Amino acid sequence: MTTISLIGTRLAEVGREFVYHGEADACEGCPYRAQCLNLSEGRKYRITDVRENAQTLECGVHDAGVQAVEVEPAPMKANVPARQAYAGSKVALAGDCPHTECPSHEFCVPDGAEFDQEYKVREVLGDPPHDYCMLDRDLTLVEFAPPEE
Repeated sequence: MTTISLIGTRLAEVGREFVYHGEADACEGCPYRAQCLNLSEGRKYRITDVRENAQTLECGVHDAGVQAVEVEPAPMKANVPARQAYAGSKVALAGDCPHTECPSHEFCVPDGAEFDQEYKVREVLGDPPHDYCMLDRDLTLVEFAPPEE
């Protein structure tokens, strides 16, 4: 489902993905709060359209102002336990990983995902980018379906 929201003009480009972290202190008293703070906190989004000829609005957070964009919940790639990795299954992440230098870290600890929540597997992508898991986990790279609003 597409939602119209506001984002910093420097960030407003089709295809950009971001995790919405909620209200900042500078948002207090802003006249555009309803248009800007209308996303689900902690959820990953993708910009699908930048409104052309839209007015740039002043913003206490973004120095160059904000503009209107269309966003939709974005799918996430993640490493999950291999035995649970099949299309249509519901699965949780294997758990936190302290090995930030690992090429799979971004998929073991994906932005916008919580460890205590289950996600629906949309597609199995195959082997993760690492050669060896330092936590000795048997993992498969999948794409989660975006959560329903």
